[in-house]
Amino acid sequence: MTRLRILLPLALAALAVAAPASAARSGRLVAFRSCPDLLGYAKAQAGRFVGPYGLGAPLAVDKLAVPGAARATAPAASADSAPQEGVDYSGTNVQETGVDEPDLVKTNGNTLFAAAAGQLQSVDVTGKTPKLLDTLKLDDGWSHELLLSGTHLLVLSRGGYWAEPLPATAARMLPIRPSSSTLTEVDVSDPSDLRVVKTLTLDGAYVDARMIGTTVRVVSSSPMPVELPFVTPSQTLPEAAAKARNQAVVARSRASAWLPSYRLGRQAERPLVQCRDVLRPRQFSGLGMLTVTTIDLAKGLAPVDTAGLMTDARIVYASPTKLFVATERWSARPDPATPDEARPNVTTEIHAFDISDASHTTYLGSGSVPGYLLNQWSLSDFQDVLRVVSTDQPAWWGGGAGDDSQSYLTTFRAGGGKLTQVGQLGGLGQGERVYAVRFIGETGYVVTFKQVDPLHTLDVSDPAHPQLLGALTIPGYSAYLHPVGDGLLLGIGQDVGDHNEPTGTQVSLFDVSDLKHPTRLYHYSLGRGWSAAESDHHAFLYWPATGLVVVPFGQSAVGMKVDRASGVRELGRIVQTDANASYLPQIERALVVRDTVLTVSDAGVKSNSLSTLASLGWAAFPTPPAPTPVPLPSGVASSPPKASATGAGVAVGK
Repeated sequence: MTRLRILLPLALAALAVAAPASAARSGRLVAFRSCPDLLGYAKAQAGRFVGPYGLGAPLAVDKLAVPGAARATAPAASADSAPQEGVDYSGTNVQETGVDEPDLVKTNGNTLFAAAAGQLQSVDVTGKTPKLLDTLKLDDGWSHELLLSGTHLLVLSRGGYWAEPLPATAARMLPIRPSSSTLTEVDVSDPSDLRVVKTLTLDGAYVDARMIGTTVRVVSSSPMPVELPFVTPSQTLPEAAAKARNQAVVARSRASAWLPSYRLGRQAERPLVQCRDVLRPRQFSGLGMLTVTTIDLAKGLAPVDTAGLMTDARIVYASPTKLFVATERWSARPDPATPDEARPNVTTEIHAFDISDASHTTYLGSGSVPGYLLNQWSLSDFQDVLRVVSTDQPAWWGGGAGDDSQSYLTTFRAGGGKLTQVGQLGGLGQGERVYAVRFIGETGYVVTFKQVDPLHTLDVSDPAHPQLLGALTIPGYSAYLHPVGDGLLLGIGQDVGDHNEPTGTQVSLFDVSDLKHPTRLYHYSLGRGWSAAESDHHAFLYWPATGLVVVPFGQSAVGMKVDRASGVRELGRIVQTDANASYLPQIERALVVRDTVLTVSDAGVKSNSLSTLASLGWAAFPTPPAPTPVPLPSGVASSPPKASATGAGVAVGK
């Protein structure tokens, strides 16, 4: 199907609708005056949810051992010949220039560092053939991401119990399950001799982090309280008696049970945040603790500052001067499988912090928008104005009453201890939900979808009066948008069939030089399946110097040339196989280093020619042995990480 339809911006005034009054409110958070103040509040709120099973029971996790590997010798690189990001090599695909984001792979142009299969891999990429230098066993966390600052590499991992935060968690106290985050500082001054300098363990799940210069802000979310001695009913302990005991446990608790702590190396645990540094929303938002921990890698791992909010954290976004954390307001989440169930009327709370001072994180204010945010791309801070795109209908919603769903663009300014709404544009994508958002300067692009894909172009030059300029309707949708120069926008998403079913990954090249009349110049199908770039922008590579785009697809990485003249032209597909061609590892990332394209999987690093994608070399990661089984409590399942396999790389040209 190739039908196109341009929607002209008619009756724009009708679209500038106001949000529900409850959604438009913004206000200051409340500070606790002392530890007794915080403790009294926590006890009073927790008392409403205490039952015969307490507030939940801990969930045990297995301990997985992953060995290291032999070391090689690293080549020396002179300081005056240090490669430059964007010139000699590609960095992580981030949302804001100068604000680095954690990822599976980092490079300085000479050495590539990859978190793969529970190990940190160091690979020499100065030549056409990558060479493994060293392998370091990481902690037992099941998720590892990296930040690189000079000779300091920070490994961020999640341990204990952790689950992807869901929108609109039901307004009931979920079982308390211990979660933790481990930050490991690794000295990479000699890439052939990786050395752990120190570890920092935080209470709570690491949600996301941002790094500017040498300063890292780590956002974590802690379920509270921490390990109170609750009981459960038994043959000798009736439910009524168990509930009474658990109420007494809460009544006897101390403030330390309601505050997250941290441990630096072998030092004793310390409070991560002090009582008087904790804020809470005026409306009860659960007993979780959102913390923003500031670390200066030039000084080590010791926290230099921490801000705490008694709420949850789901989406993290940062500009060079501000950090924003968004989470849906704590409210009931209905069953989307019920056809007659009305769509929940939910608002998303946004908390703003000033991070312009490298040594302090200062709370600025909070505000709210109607509905849900898709992801971090739904937020953009430009010239001290926060732009937010939200939609009534969440991604998980499958119930009735969805045809009246709409999306909003809301603008805010921070000041006076709150986020004050400046303007709002509503009515976007009537009956649809947001699939992609991208802001570029004073222009916004929003993709909404239900049966077709309207690409909306927005003018946000006047924050008080944002305008819809145009919209292009095509089959399918784009889930990720990326500027590729000269008034061009590239979309990665799904095409759809006659019955609106996904039929495979499509690449669309849009001409947005005339914002009132966007057009799709070219369309290319990668085939049936999904690309990781549709949901993870870190998996997307664009190299402006040659117009190369690389996206993972299946077990391959598809290389394409993209420009106005030739459109979208496939150059080839890079795959990694083992020596017997019996295993195709999933390619996670692609990057450019000088005249090579490097692809990374759990199995190793493959190099290919930047100009032709011809195969150049391969460096296999060592395969960790199967973990030693650890006895687990009855009813707790073990989920060991997938073992990687060594292999040789091959490129299939087209």
